[in-house]
Amino acid sequence: MIEFVGCREHVSGGRTVVTGNAWQVQCRDLTGKRREVTVSVDDGSIVVVVPPGETAVLSPMEVGRLRAALREAAVTSAESDS
Repeated sequence: MIEFVGCREHVSGGRTVVTGNAWQVQCRDLTGKRREVTVSVDDGSIVVVVPPGETAVLSPMEVGRLRAALREAAVTSAESDS
């Protein structure tokens, strides 16, 4: 499932950045534990946050959802540049 989560915090260059648009894609790590990949927009750039120190394992369906989240972030970023 791709979930729009609105405002999201992440660390960028040692500082916490709050973004206005974020989408979460559910996945699993190598041990099968549930994780998430977050895609957000920060000042016109697309930010992808993966599980810290982990490997995200995505099924073909989850890859499609990640692709959709990236597309939504790109569209949102392009709209904010206009």
